[in-house]
Amino acid sequence: MNQLKRMAVFAEVVAAGSMVGAARHLGMTASAVSQHVGQLEKALGLALLHRSTRRLTLTEAGERYSQGCIAMLQAAKSAEQALEALRDEPEGELRLSAPVGSASLLASALAPLRAYPRLTLRLLLDDALVDLVQERVDVALRMGELADSTLVARKLGHLPRQLCAAPAYLAERGWPAHPADLAQHHWVGGRPGVVGPDRIVLRNAQGEEHALELECRAHATQAAALHSLCVAGWGIGVGIGPEAQKALAEGLLLPVLPQWRLDDLPIYAVTQRRAEQPAKVRFALEALQNYFVERRGWV
Repeated sequence: MNQLKRMAVFAEVVAAGSMVGAARHLGMTASAVSQHVGQLEKALGLALLHRSTRRLTLTEAGERYSQGCIAMLQAAKSAEQALEALRDEPEGELRLSAPVGSASLLASALAPLRAYPRLTLRLLLDDALVDLVQERVDVALRMGELADSTLVARKLGHLPRQLCAAPAYLAERGWPAHPADLAQHHWVGGRPGVVGPDRIVLRNAQGEEHALELECRAHATQAAALHSLCVAGWGIGVGIGPEAQKALAEGLLLPVLPQWRLDDLPIYAVTQRRAEQPAKVRFALEALQNYFVERRGWV
């Protein structure tokens, strides 16, 4: 490493034409520059410069050696410039992991990134948790409470959740009047990697709370599949996000126990590190944050 530093100093001396000029550019003293060049000559066993009181000239060895030193210095500067481009403007492939049902949300939230022609986008949509390191994921969108980990999470907002069911199901099975009645109904639920009953907690305006464990009649590990099962009349389920809101507005689903509410589902942007992020990651996080700020935290 010391030899590389001496080569870089020598290249600066050649470019500047003097020890003093190189010292000024490098922020060193002329004496320190001279010492680096002298140590380089000693290591090589050859003189690289003819020194006189008026000027420096290259020896034959110095002429040949300087070409490689200058090329090395230029390569280092090119490498720095390439990193500056990554820091300043989004480019390269942005790999983003998210649940299957969030494709339309991401398409809207990341729309500002279309302005950067050297940036490409790859969405890895899976309701199961993806290994950020193994899949080379830059940003992961995750919903619900996060397990402790070494990953860095930024809270973006939250999704409203509502118990709902298809009109046909409610016409056939009746309407529950109290959370305890849910045990007598068919339940549509499930989450990736979770086996067994679903656990939900309902609260009303008076502060009453009911924690329930409900066995699933229809089980799925994707939110989109759960939504379809609910619309098809398989039972009561939890409607989450824009798709459920649209179905409720259109009458495809009806709210169940509207006086009892579920906690909102938090949404996080997760990255591997907090500092030294390339521009593509910083701009993506900013776009996601702005999307939720504009909606006051709700999708």
